[in-house]
Amino acid sequence: MFKRTVLSCPPPAAPPLQARGAFRSFPHFWGEDFLASLMFKIQLEPLKLRAWTLNGFVKFRNKEPSTGPVAVMGKDYYKILGIPSGANEDEIKKAYRKMALKYHPDKNKEPNAEEKFKEIAEAYDVLSDPKKRSLYDQYGEEGLKTGGGTSGGSGGSFHYTFHGDPHATFASFFGGSNPFDIFFASSRSTRPFSGFDPDDMDVDEDEDPFGAFGRFGFNGLSRGPRRAPEPLYPRRKVQDPPVVHELRVSLEEIYHGSTKRMKITRRRLNPDGRTVRTEDKILHIVIKRGWKEGTKITFPKEGDATPDNIPADIVFVLKDKPHAHFRRDGTNVLYSALISLKEALCGCTVNIPTIDGRVIPLPCNDVIKPGTVKRLRGEGLPFPKVPTQRGDLIVEFKVRFPDRLTPQTRQILKQHLPCS
Repeated sequence: MFKRTVLSCPPPAAPPLQARGAFRSFPHFWGEDFLASLMFKIQLEPLKLRAWTLNGFVKFRNKEPSTGPVAVMGKDYYKILGIPSGANEDEIKKAYRKMALKYHPDKNKEPNAEEKFKEIAEAYDVLSDPKKRSLYDQYGEEGLKTGGGTSGGSGGSFHYTFHGDPHATFASFFGGSNPFDIFFASSRSTRPFSGFDPDDMDVDEDEDPFGAFGRFGFNGLSRGPRRAPEPLYPRRKVQDPPVVHELRVSLEEIYHGSTKRMKITRRRLNPDGRTVRTEDKILHIVIKRGWKEGTKITFPKEGDATPDNIPADIVFVLKDKPHAHFRRDGTNVLYSALISLKEALCGCTVNIPTIDGRVIPLPCNDVIKPGTVKRLRGEGLPFPKVPTQRGDLIVEFKVRFPDRLTPQTRQILKQHLPCS
């Protein structure tokens, strides 16, 4: 039989009340009572847990308000970027840079890389925007996309929808450049590489997105132990050679000045910086008075654009159109006047046309020999730098001789014309 032992030490604090009511609690039996109360408490704990769980279920069923906002289930944007929910703006940017470079389809060839790349872009699009992030923190992804019970500035619910182009987010983050263009020139056109900030390469060594290619330029050239940085400049874009077109103009257009409209068709980059489209553009070419043949009019970078080039300049070179009456010699205009032998010998008045449509009578009282030149001052083309001043209209005479003479005419000429 169990032997009761009386201890001389003072009893400890009384056991829990729920135990004292079921057991004897005399001072000299405190050891037995303490063990009994402890066993009772252990047996009671599962009952308390079940009661707590049942209470929670009732609250959920009755939709009792909770003490704080409850997020609807959906994508965990923080987990996608690998950051805590309290991450600041710089940590979000750094995480996106790291994850986007790691899962970019140009680098990562896994089947799910494209989808992962899109999720990363969506996560950054939300968390980098204070308003979107606040709604997401309160209501989760589904709440953010379905309105979350909030109202926009216009009184309607705010609904977020990802734009769907992770490459546009990538291009915007890196300033329109694609760091993978150093390695890839695939059939799928890539973004132009306009320079890459070494700070953008701030990634963990164990998760280096460029590990498959070695550590180029920024942190050495091999995967092993880090060495001193070796300069390796990114590939620079080279501008395409100028596209030269001949632009024919009339002397009247040079005399008065004019504006021509030329339609060109060229390829241009889409906003994503990767694909191109074909478009037409009207170039307005202003031709100033007196411009010389060979003058060049340049439209910078209006040529075809691709992700890997600088568009060519479009250059128009002036070329004089042939004229029915005039030829050009700098700012002077040449006119050939054809007169008969009789007019050349006996004198005449020749009507000389001008570029602006006037007619100037030119008296010729002296004998006109073939090749004789007369100059009409100030009737030529304007000087390019001083349009108010003009060159000359130079008249070159040509004498038309008869094909044959009658014997009587021949005899008369012999009698009257000098021998020398």
